Amino acid sequence: MIEVEHLTKRFGDRLALDDLSFRVDAGKVTAFLGPNGAGKTTTMRLILGLDRPTSGRALVGGRAFRDYVDPICQVGALLDTKFAHPRRTAFDHLLVIAATHRIPRSRVHEVIEETGLESVAGERVLKFSLGMTQRLGIASALLGSPRILILDEPVNGLDIDGVSWFRELCRRYAADGAAVFLSSHLMSEVERVADQVIVLGRGRVLKDAPLFEFRQGAAVVSVVTEHATEFAAHLERLGASVLMSGDHSLSVTGLSAAEIGSAALRQGIALERLNEESRSLEDSYRVLTDQDIEFRSMTNSGDVAE
Repeated sequence: MIEVEHLTKRFGDRLALDDLSFRVDAGKVTAFLGPNGAGKTTTMRLILGLDRPTSGRALVGGRAFRDYVDPICQVGALLDTKFAHPRRTAFDHLLVIAATHRIPRSRVHEVIEETGLESVAGERVLKFSLGMTQRLGIASALLGSPRILILDEPVNGLDIDGVSWFRELCRRYAADGAAVFLSSHLMSEVERVADQVIVLGRGRVLKDAPLFEFRQGAAVVSVVTEHATEFAAHLERLGASVLMSGDHSLSVTGLSAAEIGSAALRQGIALERLNEESRSLEDSYRVLTDQDIEFRSMTNSGDVAE
């Protein structure tokens, strides 16, 4: 189990984490979501003792991570793709880690097989693709047979088969009683693997709930109209939550399609599309984080986009 209690972190004048509290339970896959700059990696680094908090604490199995004499046998972590010496082979990289923790050579062979690296185990890491490097990082995390996994963007660079393999790996470890804590920007994959979801925005927990709760609630209604800005303001006055996407598209929650259609009729606003869809994790995430996106891109028309 991981326990984060009132964790706050400042970098100079910048508040990166603001009184963060949550728990990652054993036997579950917990997804850690949030926009770029929300504080996900900072949180993981604090849990692993790589940075010191301004205040608060993080406990791993009831203890601070730095207090363990056999850390990789307690927690397996992947935070950085540039973790291995480029001129070492994959096998030698794992063997060095194993030797420092008295892990038998046979375990190196096991994790190489488990992560599908048998054919490249003798290759130098500098020749690895991003996906192969990710597999090596996951192998390093599994080496000590830990009961807790902390993985930052672990599917980055994996192909379709690799993503499917990783999904099965997470489910298997959770089923065996491990606590799996991972960050990702791939909502569709999170929706297929996670039991619990924590959403972070500007260093604060926006929501911490089982996955099914993110799918509950009113459906999302997609609206397309030439008068999107005007109609969005009207719908918000009626109590709806409205997310604009581009010039003419709205995603609306809190009102049914019939209610939105009636509102448009009363206002004399023509609708080009009115479509009600069931709520997904991505829908809930967009609504939760819309006001907490620190880095936004611009569309060609100059409008703000996610």
